[in-house]
Amino acid sequence: MTKVSNRGSLAVLLWIAAGWMAFSQCTAQPYPARPVRVVVPYPPGGGTDILARPLMLRVSERIGQQFLIDNRGGATGMVGTDLVAKAAPDGYTVLLSASPELVLNQHVFKKMAYDVLRDLRPVTQVATTPTIIVSIPSFPGKTPKDVIALARRHPGALTYGTTGVGSPHHLVGEMLRLRGKVELTHVPYKGGGPQVTDTLGGHVIISIFTLPVVTPHVQSGRLRGIAVCAPTRSPAVPQVPTMEESGFRGFDISQWFAVSVPRNTPDEVVRVLYGAVSEALQSPDIRKRQLEQGYEPIGSSPEVYAKYLKDEIDKYGRLIKDTGIVMN
Repeated sequence: MTKVSNRGSLAVLLWIAAGWMAFSQCTAQPYPARPVRVVVPYPPGGGTDILARPLMLRVSERIGQQFLIDNRGGATGMVGTDLVAKAAPDGYTVLLSASPELVLNQHVFKKMAYDVLRDLRPVTQVATTPTIIVSIPSFPGKTPKDVIALARRHPGALTYGTTGVGSPHHLVGEMLRLRGKVELTHVPYKGGGPQVTDTLGGHVIISIFTLPVVTPHVQSGRLRGIAVCAPTRSPAVPQVPTMEESGFRGFDISQWFAVSVPRNTPDEVVRVLYGAVSEALQSPDIRKRQLEQGYEPIGSSPEVYAKYLKDEIDKYGRLIKDTGIVMN
């Protein structure tokens, strides 16, 4: 009796275990099994937001699950970036950010809540775009040399707007100030959207942007493009000369955008995200739209992007040190 009972109990236990294994296999769903939050660490209307929304809509269509934009602006992108760095590494909180919060900030701010290389895992570099210096059409300065000349005649009176302390735009403004040996007053904004509004209203003399934020305004003539900070002119605004053409070398200050996840995110999740984003970037309509706005689509592999990220961190560390720029 006892032996039969033991064998019966063992059979029941094996049956239950097999049932649970089968149930787990049937109910386990491939990533993503629910909507994914895509944190954009800037307010709506800025360069990162403009890039992210159509791209993530296409990713949603391709993958069959929603990728929802969550704008978390503040502290030059560090608020939203820190949120992702501390999120669960399950693939359901993703960062689509610009380069300042990944590269520049660590050389600018004495203390940061996250470490880029320690806390985030690279997925793909999405796109790059030049920075551009603009003004309203009534401003008499049409070139960078004009801006310098006016600043010398009116010390401290010329203001320049940027998306915040430590941004590439701030770096451009400080390089211009130091190169021209003039006084320029920095006016930082919390994002590209509010900065556009004040620039169009003439509340700042000149303004420095990520190109796609103001491409339509430069094309329509509502804003005058003074110079792009890139080696060559942008096809989106071919009438605007480069800083080098204007007599200022060393102003190759582009802004780029990338997808990252918390450091311990599984390989399979990274593979799915990279595949979906890179495929979306190859879509003719997405590519056409980005080029027209002033972006250059990339879609590099996680390995290639990881190396590029480290190189950029070194590059901007040397640039800030060599120029002696101090950003408060």
